[in-house]
Amino acid sequence: MPIHRIAVGTPREASHPDALRAALAEFISMLIFVFAGSGSGMAFNKLTDNASNTPSGLIAAALAHAFALFVAVSVGANISGGHVNPAVTFGALLGGNITLLRSILYWIAQLLGSVVACLLLKFSTGGWETPAFGLSSGVGAWNAVVFEIVMTFGLVYTVYATAVDPKKGNVGIIAPIAIGFIVGANILAGGAFDGASMNPAVSFGPAVVSWTWTNHWVYWLGPFIGAAIAALVYDNIFIASGGHEPLPTNDF
Repeated sequence: MPIHRIAVGTPREASHPDALRAALAEFISMLIFVFAGSGSGMAFNKLTDNASNTPSGLIAAALAHAFALFVAVSVGANISGGHVNPAVTFGALLGGNITLLRSILYWIAQLLGSVVACLLLKFSTGGWETPAFGLSSGVGAWNAVVFEIVMTFGLVYTVYATAVDPKKGNVGIIAPIAIGFIVGANILAGGAFDGASMNPAVSFGPAVVSWTWTNHWVYWLGPFIGAAIAALVYDNIFIASGGHEPLPTNDF
């Protein structure tokens, strides 16, 4: 990827009303996403006496996160682009779709949104803490890093294909639901092993509120590497090169 595609931005951008509105939209979208996603896990624990580590608990988590992310991306799309994920913002930065200064605003807003959502969950549930992400028995830190890389690659690749690609056409209409679906599917694949975060902010809020930082670095390193690979692949092969012309088809 040409380095000139990565823009730093100007200091004025940090205080520009559009940038501040976009950051606020990211804060609200993240709050909606984490409150519904993490809250569903807490509700499942309450209803099943802490039996969230079951097949039904995994399915419930996948559905809740898929639905919540669909909504969170949709409500922020026209204001901030609906990133709702520091890794997605990082991928957009590498593709030259957002400046570094605006990315920093987004990252701050996303992290704060997650923390506030977890604090609200703790208060409204009478003191329950949102469980921090952790590794399952037999899963090493580097195993989890690979999981996070692959899952986040799929997520950011989907974002590029359905929301960023200038050739997306009508596919852009389904971007929020496609993004929600890939997250739900990845939770079904990786949730039993490392929680399937794919999102540093989603991991950050529970870690702050419960003050649990064991292997927390996994949920930053993996998603950022996965996002970078997806951005580099899609931008260089399918956007910068113009992609391939579609094969001729016959009309019947």
